[in-house]
Amino acid sequence: MDSLIAASARALATGDALGALKRVALREDPPALALRGIAMAQLGEHPRARELLRRAARGFGAHEELARARCVVADAEVALAMRDFAGSPRALAQAAATLDAHADYGNALQARLIAARRLLLLGRLQEAAEAVAALDARRLQPPLAAVAALIEAELALRSLRMDAARDALARAREAAARAGVPALMAEVADVRAALDRPAARRIVAGGEQALRLDEVAAHLASDALVVDACRRGLGVGGTWCPLARRPVLFALARALAEAWPGEADRDALIAQAFRTRHADETHRARLRVEIGRLRALVKPLAQLEATPRGFALRPLGERQVLMLAPPIAGEQASLLALLSDGAPWSTSALALAVGASQRTVQRALAELQAQGRVRSMGRARAQRWLAPPLAGFTTILLLPAALSPG
Repeated sequence: MDSLIAASARALATGDALGALKRVALREDPPALALRGIAMAQLGEHPRARELLRRAARGFGAHEELARARCVVADAEVALAMRDFAGSPRALAQAAATLDAHADYGNALQARLIAARRLLLLGRLQEAAEAVAALDARRLQPPLAAVAALIEAELALRSLRMDAARDALARAREAAARAGVPALMAEVADVRAALDRPAARRIVAGGEQALRLDEVAAHLASDALVVDACRRGLGVGGTWCPLARRPVLFALARALAEAWPGEADRDALIAQAFRTRHADETHRARLRVEIGRLRALVKPLAQLEATPRGFALRPLGERQVLMLAPPIAGEQASLLALLSDGAPWSTSALALAVGASQRTVQRALAELQAQGRVRSMGRARAQRWLAPPLAGFTTILLLPAALSPG
């Protein structure tokens, strides 16, 4: 390896993309093409980066399978940064196996981290958690350790395991500081700052109270009966009754929770659940049917008591009722709250959950996508919507380190 390639690799490893390009910008040999591709990726020029990396892979040829595998890993990470999920994960798995066979354990771990991040971005949270847990933490260099900890923090935040999230963020901050990569340190700081931003509102008599994520987690873990308009359900402690796909029942549960400890008037329940201002006997009959269905679902948690004017929510064990709502009001807020669990949603499921038409939901999602607040994958009937990751996922690209001497 000549001195210019080595110097360029060292510059890229510290995040100095422009310094790396100055050394290899005019060269067309495969190692230089690979380094140029990584530099372009670090500068945000992802399509050009992929073109250069693929040229490098072709230039290395079949007899240099280790170098080709490193290029495959780098190309997979650029694809991840572009949110391009069209490629098969099989090539990345084969590259990881090749790197392991050549004792290039650092880049093999990088390949597996990319696979885990891909699963996380696709909403396959359990598989992502299993992939991270299977990594050999003893072999993770500081940049990779920081990324692995950020993935663990994202998974913990999605399930509101705040202690686990803080522990993962502390490990990510320490590893990022040891790595000395400014982008990684900024990413950890951004995720840490998200913990202090409002995540929900507690609706109380005569007003509301903004709650941080840790406060939301504390309420959900308490002995109170929580009616959660963010995730569209209700529960006590570890018992959870999801109503996201039963919008009428959730509307009734919300109205009853907002009226607690008093009663909810029948006409008010009809107006909120069925969206009509003029109730008649058919609406009252339907209300009795839907209240019966809700009563059966929440029987382990609460009773629905009929009163002369309407119905009242009576939690078992004389518990309190807490009503949680998204941090901002409106239809877009409801969509963002539903997507915050990290799982993929179809447009039809979202429309059912918020009680709106698919066309209305499509328009709202298009606006949110233009703002970068949601993302989609797939097309037509296979299209699914997800929230953006809480962690920004800095592109590490360990290929330069692998190309450095020694």
